[in-house]
Amino acid sequence: MVQAYILIQTEVGKSSAVAEVISGFSGVIQAQDVTGPYDVIVRAEADTVDDLGRMIVAKVQQVEGITRTLTCPVVHL
Repeated sequence: MVQAYILIQTEVGKSSAVAEVISGFSGVIQAQDVTGPYDVIVRAEADTVDDLGRMIVAKVQQVEGITRTLTCPVVHL
């Protein structure tokens, strides 16, 4: 299992709606509004890195109101 944090910037006033939509996606553990340079932080998981990438490109980045994403894979050192 691969996990990652997805940091999301949204259009002004769209963060709550974006977090709500994304929280319903399969593989999303948590989606929360935050303050600072990013508007929403998502914790997601998938079977493989490729599956995670497909979910981000095909689902997350297609949500209306998102302007930019940054994916931070979780590592176990």
